[in-house]
Amino acid sequence: MAGLELERLRKIYPGGQVAIADATFSVADGELLVLVGPSGCGKSTLLRMIAGLESISAGTLRIGDRIVNDVPPRDRDIAMVFQSYALYPHMSVAENLGFGLKLRGHSRADVAARVREAAATLELGPLLERKPAALSGGQRQRVALGRALVRKPQVFLLDEPLSNLDAKLRMSMRVEIARLHRQLGTTMVYVTHDQIEAMTLGQRIVVLKDGEIQQIDTPMALYEKPTNLFVATFLGSPAMNVLRGRLVRDDGLGLVFDDGQRIPLGQLDVPDRWLGMQIDLGIRPEDLQLAGDPSEPSFMAEVEVVEPVGNEVFVNLRHGPRLLVARLAPRPLPVVASSVRIAAQSRHLHFFDPETGRRLEDTA
Repeated sequence: MAGLELERLRKIYPGGQVAIADATFSVADGELLVLVGPSGCGKSTLLRMIAGLESISAGTLRIGDRIVNDVPPRDRDIAMVFQSYALYPHMSVAENLGFGLKLRGHSRADVAARVREAAATLELGPLLERKPAALSGGQRQRVALGRALVRKPQVFLLDEPLSNLDAKLRMSMRVEIARLHRQLGTTMVYVTHDQIEAMTLGQRIVVLKDGEIQQIDTPMALYEKPTNLFVATFLGSPAMNVLRGRLVRDDGLGLVFDDGQRIPLGQLDVPDRWLGMQIDLGIRPEDLQLAGDPSEPSFMAEVEVVEPVGNEVFVNLRHGPRLLVARLAPRPLPVVASSVRIAAQSRHLHFFDPETGRRLEDTA
């Protein structure tokens, strides 16, 4: 096994289009790192550069102690799992698992031993004689994982491997991949556009936008302290509420809007230089709650849509022209078209510069 190191990696296509701009980060030996971002952000391009399927325009890529910029894919000691299963339909599961090893000249005994080992790890033993057409989507994805697993590579690269599965299967396969990583301790780089997958699988997450890295950190650090508005609104479902207004302090901190309405934010200390500034205020849906005490800092909002999802309810609110989403306990359910009193949890507010989108830090 080995780690990865990317130093100012760039991918520039003909015509000057920059697909990846100065990607610099490392993946520790045995780490599961997730690349996440919207479609077209460059995450799959970056993974293909690591695999050797895309050329590197500039920068340095190391796998272990070896620079591999110009090393062919088959000599990088990596294994890749794609969104499509790409199984050979005329071959059995066992034949699919062992085919790559046969091409590399492994002995029949070695191929059989590795296939048995991978099948046991992925609970594919009873399915070894079946053809792909007789497998479910989740079983096919496990075969695709097993085909990479038998290689015993230094690094696993997974490019949106769960995108073709339904929601229930995606959840079970997430657990499967996390279990497999814990069991093997292998270095994995996982690409997804699904922020739930990123948050639940990644030990660390690299957030990309337009080919540029926005932030790298653990899932909860990204959620609790996003470095900019893009990261703040991309991670989290429902997305963070963002309100633009002017910070004031009278009987407590408040946000005043252009229409003169005000949202109280409680007795929160912020730097004096922020007062009077136009800011973007971020509030996670779970940090908007029904006010229990009329005397606590709160504001009135109209209930527009109620979305019960079982253990919680998403309530779409209107405060003047501003739309908000709150994540509430399921009982009692708010009534559509009623007015409710809402309090913002001041300990968990996020402040951003409306011009740059960067997080405002409470520093001198």
